[in-house]
Amino acid sequence: MAGFVLANGSMSSNQSGEGTIRQALIEADLVDCMVALPGQLFYSTQIPVCLWFLSKNKSRRVLQHGEELPECFRDRRGDTLFIDARKMGALIDRVHRELTDADISKIVDTYHQWKLDLDAILKEADKAGATLDLLPPYQDVPGFCNSARTKEIASHGYVLTPGRYVGAEEVEDDGEPFEEKMPRLVAELHAQFAESAKLEQAIKTNLRGLGYGR
Repeated sequence: MAGFVLANGSMSSNQSGEGTIRQALIEADLVDCMVALPGQLFYSTQIPVCLWFLSKNKSRRVLQHGEELPECFRDRRGDTLFIDARKMGALIDRVHRELTDADISKIVDTYHQWKLDLDAILKEADKAGATLDLLPPYQDVPGFCNSARTKEIASHGYVLTPGRYVGAEEVEDDGEPFEEKMPRLVAELHAQFAESAKLEQAIKTNLRGLGYGR
């Protein structure tokens, strides 16, 4: 496996054959996970970057010293995980942002949840008489993470920007019925229109007092 930190353009640019390179990497099933990060993480540049995680073997088993050994990874062939972490982090000053420990744990845990075969781990632990406290099973989270198949990535022209795959974040339902919410929102809008008209009139009056109005 290998991990790289690259500029965001590497996920979508078609200059200098970059699109062809991404296509070759996806068709060879080498891209394990893509993470888009927020800007302002570095002192030397404010541009946002992304993390590339590549894997030469995304199957359940690996060859080690000529022997095929069972692994705790699930079969990820044909799958790529996309994580959109652009909204994460907190500003520590006017121009610098840091990922919190909770942010980093969320990204890492999501990758592990997606990658690990939790059922296999539990079975092995049960055989050994051990009790494990494992992460919950992986689930796609709108606006944050999505596991995409190679066919879907190809339909996007092999662009690897996570925002294309994770979709929009779900808005929590506040429980207010639509037939009650809509009249309330319309009434608030009309009140804002009335306040705006009052402010406009006050500004015009002041301008006239200064000799600039009609």
